[in-house]
Amino acid sequence: MQAIPGLRTTYQVLKAGSGRTVGKGDKVTVHATGVVQEANKKFWSTKDPGQKPFSYQAGVGGVIKGWDHGCLGMAIGEVRNIVIPSDEGYGDNGFPAWGIPPKATLNFEIEILSIDN
Repeated sequence: MQAIPGLRTTYQVLKAGSGRTVGKGDKVTVHATGVVQEANKKFWSTKDPGQKPFSYQAGVGGVIKGWDHGCLGMAIGEVRNIVIPSDEGYGDNGFPAWGIPPKATLNFEIEILSIDN
């Protein structure tokens, strides 16, 4: 696992990408699957029936901190496993609507589909 400077979130590249990389302010579209590490329970996947790829603006705090920083620098087609400790995820409250308990460590597998300005 590789460290992200200044954070406890770590990542591992599962598949290299190429071309443009994610920078602050870019609109990024991804496939993502999230698992609560402690329970090994999936809570969300854009690949599940009825779901679609997820888009967000990178590096501006629109998603949890570990995700936001864990995707910076990813290239189109790259797949990473990102491990996010609770204080850089949903914290002491968790996210009950998605079945994420308080203080949960999250594992996300994220694939970059597109990057736009």
